[in-house]
Amino acid sequence: MNMNASPDDRRRLRGLLVALIVFLPVVFLWGSLTVTIPSGYAGLTFHTFGEGVDPTESPLTSGFHFKAPWNKVYKYEVRQTEQLESLEVLSSNLLKINMEMTVFTQPVYGKLGYLETERGRNYESAVIRPAMRSVAREVIAKYLPEEFNTTKREQIQIEIQDQLSKKLAANYVQLNDVLIRNIQLPKTLEEAIERKLQQEQESLEYEFRLEKAQKEADRLRIEAAGIRDFEEIISKGLSDKLLKWKGIEATKEISKSNNAKVVIVGGGDAGLPIILGNQ
Repeated sequence: MNMNASPDDRRRLRGLLVALIVFLPVVFLWGSLTVTIPSGYAGLTFHTFGEGVDPTESPLTSGFHFKAPWNKVYKYEVRQTEQLESLEVLSSNLLKINMEMTVFTQPVYGKLGYLETERGRNYESAVIRPAMRSVAREVIAKYLPEEFNTTKREQIQIEIQDQLSKKLAANYVQLNDVLIRNIQLPKTLEEAIERKLQQEQESLEYEFRLEKAQKEADRLRIEAAGIRDFEEIISKGLSDKLLKWKGIEATKEISKSNNAKVVIVGGGDAGLPIILGNQ
């Protein structure tokens, strides 16, 4: 320190030294005193001088946090993630079936501490994937391969989802959805199924044509019966006397017109008049 400096300069210099002594350690230790949790993640504090991660302690939410410089913070993604697994399983008749299973999961937020202490941060490979393989083999073994091409396919997927959901929940993982796709059956079986479906389609078409022909025959039969009944009614209702009377009535109406005509009485069939001339 310059002995010729004024008292004010010496005070300012001492203040600067004090500030450096106080703030330099803070600057160097700032990284160990704070932690930032990204969006979609949560933090678990590892207490170095304690018992590590306390499973009952609430996780750190996304954002800025202070911590003791000797503690660590483990960051867990709590958003939904996707896991794809290619599987080879056996059906109930021991035929191989290749398929792909995709699951959408996320850790149970309030159980992150237990997930860390009991399963570890690699829980996806330690918990989710083994559970996918185990449940798929267990469920598929109940069904025949050809049932995958029927309405039972949806039933199979629902059964896999229900069992997998229970298994993952016991390991602090939430299952949101399951997709089964790219199912590959043995080639000979696929060909047999295609032939069966084609035969069923042809049978349905044949039944449709038979039903249509039967309906047309019924329609024609009903129509013929109606015509026959109509003719029978007419033939019974029109007697000779009635026809003669109708002829007389018609002749009277024609005779009233102003057109020139010649009426020959009794000249027609059954004694009816014959009318000649413009009508």
